Amino acid sequence: MNKVELFIPCFIDQLYPETAFNTVKLLEKAGCEVIYNAEQTCCGQPAYNAGFWDDAKIIGQKFLKDFQEEYPIVSPSASCTGMVRNGYDDLFTNTMEHNRCRSIQRNIFEISDFLVNVLKKEYFGAELIGTAVYHDSCSGLRECQIKEEPRRLLSHVGGLEIIEMRDQETCCGFGGTFSVKFEAISTAMAEQKVQNALAVKAEYIISTDSSCLLQLQAYIEKNQLPIKTLHLVDVLTSGWANI
Repeated sequence: MNKVELFIPCFIDQLYPETAFNTVKLLEKAGCEVIYNAEQTCCGQPAYNAGFWDDAKIIGQKFLKDFQEEYPIVSPSASCTGMVRNGYDDLFTNTMEHNRCRSIQRNIFEISDFLVNVLKKEYFGAELIGTAVYHDSCSGLRECQIKEEPRRLLSHVGGLEIIEMRDQETCCGFGGTFSVKFEAISTAMAEQKVQNALAVKAEYIISTDSSCLLQLQAYIEKNQLPIKTLHLVDVLTSGWANI
């Protein structure tokens, strides 16, 4: 049995706890023994993106202590995975934590990447009837180079049809503090993404980043639109019996 460490991002911990539990179920279904360190907190991305690198480094140092180097670290978030893999270069290159940081960076995976490319598993017996689009988050696509992995996993979900939409690789408009500083632009970007999904008659927007889903779901609810957002993990664990 493969031992893995689970990193649950702040967004999921605070707003989508069911996704965290489903991540554990999915990894166990894939044959993994899941290790969860309850002392874990944030990866430091909010402070890093806002320019407070000294604060981000303190948070990052705790992250490096909270996780071990010997087991893969798996997260249901490309955004946080991308922060550790890339942002930590700015914080820890040529510091006392340099070598440990590099080991952690090599060992952290977004969950679809881990399932498809490490475990070589794509089918988990999930069922969800409907039509959906997959939203390529900026972090997933550009930082983690994840594109085909989620689609391959979703292609095995019974009853689910995945279709492409216009401007498939365009940002949803969240961008962390961007959505706060530039609310009008952020809202317009969310509107465009949701309308593109509706244009192809999608019933669901699926992604591997809960921050994107929060952004899009807020626009959907405000305008009472007939579409719903779902995290990839929640789709891959849907329709399971006795869970």
